[in-house]
Amino acid sequence: MLRTLDIRDVLIIDRLELEFRPGLNVLTGETGAGKSILLDALGFVLGWRGRAELVRQGAEQGSVTAVFDLPEGHAGRAVLAEAGIEPEDGELILRRVNSVDGRKTAWINDRRVSGEVLRDLSETLVELHGQHDDRGLLNPRGHRALLDAFAGLDLGAVRAAWRAQAVARATLAEAEAALAAARKEEDFLRHAVAELDRLNPEPGEEAVLDARRRLMQGAEKIRTDIARAHQALSDQGAEGMMRDAVRWLEGAADRAEGRLEGALAALDRALIELGEAQQGVEECLAALDFNPAELEALEERLFAIRALARKHGVLADDLGGFADALRARLVALDSGEAGIAAKAKAVVQAEAAYAAEAARLTAARRAAAGRLDAAMAAELAPLKMERAVFATEVAVGEPGPEGVDAVTFTVATNPGAPSGPLNRIASGGELSRFLLALKVCLTGDAPGLTMIFDEIDRGVGGATADAVGRRLKALAEGGQVLVVTHSPQVAALGASHWRVEKRVAGDVTLSTVTPLDPAARVEEVARMLAGDTVTEAAREAARALLLA
Repeated sequence: MLRTLDIRDVLIIDRLELEFRPGLNVLTGETGAGKSILLDALGFVLGWRGRAELVRQGAEQGSVTAVFDLPEGHAGRAVLAEAGIEPEDGELILRRVNSVDGRKTAWINDRRVSGEVLRDLSETLVELHGQHDDRGLLNPRGHRALLDAFAGLDLGAVRAAWRAQAVARATLAEAEAALAAARKEEDFLRHAVAELDRLNPEPGEEAVLDARRRLMQGAEKIRTDIARAHQALSDQGAEGMMRDAVRWLEGAADRAEGRLEGALAALDRALIELGEAQQGVEECLAALDFNPAELEALEERLFAIRALARKHGVLADDLGGFADALRARLVALDSGEAGIAAKAKAVVQAEAAYAAEAARLTAARRAAAGRLDAAMAAELAPLKMERAVFATEVAVGEPGPEGVDAVTFTVATNPGAPSGPLNRIASGGELSRFLLALKVCLTGDAPGLTMIFDEIDRGVGGATADAVGRRLKALAEGGQVLVVTHSPQVAALGASHWRVEKRVAGDVTLSTVTPLDPAARVEEVARMLAGDTVTEAAREAARALLLA
């Protein structure tokens, strides 16, 4: 609920502080007095898009501060929580400054915020409505959302079904594209896998082959020396001579009183080392003993492995894994048709699920449309439009995340007259009453919401204006309604009343807003009834309206 509005140096307002109250608050004044400026200022602090330049001529900056009460459960608390702002004792202070250079800065409870946060919050604080409001009731693009809000419909299921349908379709399209691409390279895949299978390279094989090849290439250079060493170790009887020495020493050991034990141990070790040396030399000779054809075969395989690695852009040791990957693609290709069929079935199921949810939503909307039409008929009767017909049309529209329905509010002002869109059929006065009735029907339980009606009673008078005023007063019970009006019948029903005036001081034009006491209210309502010349009869009529 809007508590105070403080305006400094905005257009033709130098300084103005208003304290609003619960119930019906009315603002009256001559045309051009500045009533629209108040709404411009309020829209500015709420982040609404409006005039580009608001700073009063000669001032450095203009500012607007609005204070709201924010009760528990107010929708604005969720917006504040997301922005990391905590209301202080249920009080919300919005302040926005427009510098003369065009810069705009906003704060919520002394914390600087973006215009986006301000706008998101404002939607939970204030509803502004008038004859020329095309943001909601007069805009057919918003009628479906208004009907859903009236019915309290939960769109979560249909939105989830729409997303699931989109995912299933995208998955199928992706699989079909992958299959088409795989078919284009099928010949390559089969040839590459066959080539790799024939060669069947092993991890680490390239290094082994390379080392073996280098050994073979250098074998002839070293084999002669190794053979001579082998002959020296084997043919010249070194081992036999050492064993003879061991035998002779062992025969003398008993008489040497232990002096030969070290020599015998050393000879034993030497014989063991000699045997190992002979074995190693023999193994080396065996390794160096190869057929030239073997070298040729080894080089052929080594070069084939390296060529395949270069061809496919992988390391030689990764050829095996690369072959596995190609085989997997072939398997996917071979099983692609079955996969496509399964994904196509999933699409059909997802589409059926979406269609079922959309049909459920359509049925709920049609039922809600009937309830809204009945509620509108009940609201129009007190507004002297009992012969008018309001209809909520639910037709087939483009499928989307919120169903397949196109919702339009249509009216016929008299029985038998053709119906049509709300903003094309109704006259100014009729439109005002249609919009007021719609506002009453569509306004849910939104604690702390301030509703503003800008000259919604234009074009009506007499008993009809009185009916409009009484409906506004009823709408304000337990809440807050601000109405800018030229109707004395509406003004007389306000719980609080302000008069907006424009005065000229020298070369400066300023707008002022004055709260009216009971006597001043009589004068203002009388002026609204009589015009420039207020007669005693007009005052009596004003008193009668105020007492009614």
